[in-house]
Amino acid sequence: MPRHGVSSCQSHPRSRREQGLDSSSGAPRLLWVGLGLALALALPDSLVLWAPAAAHPLPARGHPATLNSIVPQLRDAFGWQNLTCPACKVLFTAIDFGLKKEPSVARVASMAIKLCKLLKIAPPTVCQSAVQLFEDDMVEVWTRSVLLPSEACGLLLGSTCGHWDIFSSWNISLPATPKPPPKPPNPPAPGAPVSRVLFLTDLHWDHDYLEGTDPNCADPLCCRRGSGLPPNSQPGAGYWGEYSKCDLPLRTLESLLSGLGPAGPFDMVYWTGDIPAHDIWQQSRRDQLRALTTITALVRKFLGPVPVYPAVGNHESTPVNGFPPPFIKGNHSSRWLYEAMAKAWEPWLPAEALRTLRIAGFYALSPRPGLRLISLNMNFCSRENFWLLINSTDPAGQLQWLVGELQAAEDRGDKVHIIGHIPPGHCLKSWSWNYYRIVARYENTLAGQFFGHTHVDEFEVFYDEETLSRPLAVAFLAPSATTYINLNPGYRVYQIDGNYSGSSHVVLDHETYILNLTQANVPGATPHWQRLYRARETYGLPNALPAAWHDLVYRMRSDTQLFQTFWFLYHKGHPPSEPCGAPCRFATLCAQLSARANSPALCRHLVPHENLLDVQSLWPQRLFC
Repeated sequence: MPRHGVSSCQSHPRSRREQGLDSSSGAPRLLWVGLGLALALALPDSLVLWAPAAAHPLPARGHPATLNSIVPQLRDAFGWQNLTCPACKVLFTAIDFGLKKEPSVARVASMAIKLCKLLKIAPPTVCQSAVQLFEDDMVEVWTRSVLLPSEACGLLLGSTCGHWDIFSSWNISLPATPKPPPKPPNPPAPGAPVSRVLFLTDLHWDHDYLEGTDPNCADPLCCRRGSGLPPNSQPGAGYWGEYSKCDLPLRTLESLLSGLGPAGPFDMVYWTGDIPAHDIWQQSRRDQLRALTTITALVRKFLGPVPVYPAVGNHESTPVNGFPPPFIKGNHSSRWLYEAMAKAWEPWLPAEALRTLRIAGFYALSPRPGLRLISLNMNFCSRENFWLLINSTDPAGQLQWLVGELQAAEDRGDKVHIIGHIPPGHCLKSWSWNYYRIVARYENTLAGQFFGHTHVDEFEVFYDEETLSRPLAVAFLAPSATTYINLNPGYRVYQIDGNYSGSSHVVLDHETYILNLTQANVPGATPHWQRLYRARETYGLPNALPAAWHDLVYRMRSDTQLFQTFWFLYHKGHPPSEPCGAPCRFATLCAQLSARANSPALCRHLVPHENLLDVQSLWPQRLFC
């Protein structure tokens, strides 16, 4: 996720609610606009546009500015200024009936392409390819969507015409078993075993990467065949990767995996997805499966007998972010992907894990005595998963299943690690708040949470729900392997309380490794993966427990030099040239406290009153992949 300006992954985030509104736009004039609206919101979220780079990697908590800027343009382009509320509701009632009776994919797609070009959402060829890729799934979702005419008109004409928050609140059920008193983990005894866990995320292999091509092309992804040559005065893409809107060639991933020796040995590997590149406007299922099998084989080749536990990223599917719940059957379902994953990952996963993976992309297993690992399919919380327009209430029953796993672990006295791709603070509000509640209930059982997706190096702190002041858990967000955007390639190694009776299995420390592209791309140089930093040493942490990360955020509030160190490491040693001033700093720090989406109360003690408005103005701008 992060930054073209704000984060490294280039995607304009809008709330899922806002994307949901697009689903019923359509016909005579409005019928055709629907897919265009979806693209107007979805393409910037999934592709890198060419806005100037900014210095604010801010939290992805919704992006009303995107929607507010698009709707007036649509009104002007399609003559909606005189649309009244009664007329709007009549139109959308007809649209709803027409789409469900006889949806016209070709008709919707034709106008969507024109709209995409009119609003310059992407280059014309990208508009054409993206619409053709998304059209079938989008129309299928529209015909099943719960969006009502009044909600669509609430979008276009304001809240006086209708209420348009279609993602209503919901709650999962917690067992009646009382929560045990909070019990912080005991520090391991001197000399106790320590496990090293390799963490890989966001590899983003671009099979079309080509050295010497234009890193700043007009397309959403560059450094590849079709990007053209750079202007004479500008260098082309580097051999090992490039600081731009580019992903990685296979040789860089081979270099990463073959050069792991100094960072190891490893007891196990957590791998949280996003295998394909960001060329999402032209991907096919065949492309995605090629990426899955190629990179899985590469991981197995270099890691040999070390067990690997994967999680599903948002880029594994096509169209990107398209993960229908299990009740969607037939060709629109995700079965083609989950079956391929089960086949590719069968050497690493037991039969029961493969069974639930095939159904909905999540699983649980016991990698060692006393430890339960849960791999979540975080696409079921994603703002960008347009299939959730049909029903966003605990998709696939995943959170209720998670509660059952955690309660069983508590009953056994086991500890639990959770891995996933999208961090919980970046999820739909109701999903995120339910997850927060689950974490609070099982704080004694949850020993670690590990996510990726943002491409940068950060974390999210959880607090008790009563006071929002006692830190009780932390989710680690590891940096990406890919350079996308303007980053060094990297990976993470966690030191975990080891494999022995009574182990807490908590994170003791972590290290981040990078490939410095400036050095690696010098003619004749060989790539050298080096440790960038060790967390406790660099930040002066007494341990790696939640309170230490909470305290670090508050130390960085007043210690600008310490924050600049964090800012440098946040970007894997290649920060943006623009300075991060006070609003940027406070918004960045606020993101570290915000494991619960759309919850400004989490930062109420952090941000000085005089900076509050500036921080709030930056809050929606963070980008994600």
